[in-house]
Amino acid sequence: MEKGYVNTFRNINRNLNVNDINTLSPLQLAYIGDAVYELCVRTYLLNKGIPVNTLHKETTQYVKAKSQSNIVHALANILTDEEKSLVRRGRNAKTNSIPKNAELMDYKYATGFESLIGYLYLAGRDNRMVELFDKIIHLPTI
Repeated sequence: MEKGYVNTFRNINRNLNVNDINTLSPLQLAYIGDAVYELCVRTYLLNKGIPVNTLHKETTQYVKAKSQSNIVHALANILTDEEKSLVRRGRNAKTNSIPKNAELMDYKYATGFESLIGYLYLAGRDNRMVELFDKIIHLPTI
């Protein structure tokens, strides 16, 4: 990977400051958080050398609503008050869809988790995102 790529990629967000990010709805944060988290999972699994035909199956074990709900609960004791608030806002956000492959409460907690990841990403808090992801991949079961 070229050295300047990360900086260029980060510059995509240069127009969003903390005040702008704080005005985004939890569902907007979850929208970006979903993509960022899945990219983290896919990159992690790719680095493990998993055969291509099983990558998708393995990825879904991390990104499905039930798993994300379990992750939020497992990380609860290390989240800051601000992070817990972001999860709570995401969890309580009114959605216009009902999940077909997930329990409603798991779906709500998953939305809260994705809101947190979206916020951390947009705020440029990559170190914290990596710290949490490191905890996630070392959880005994998801």
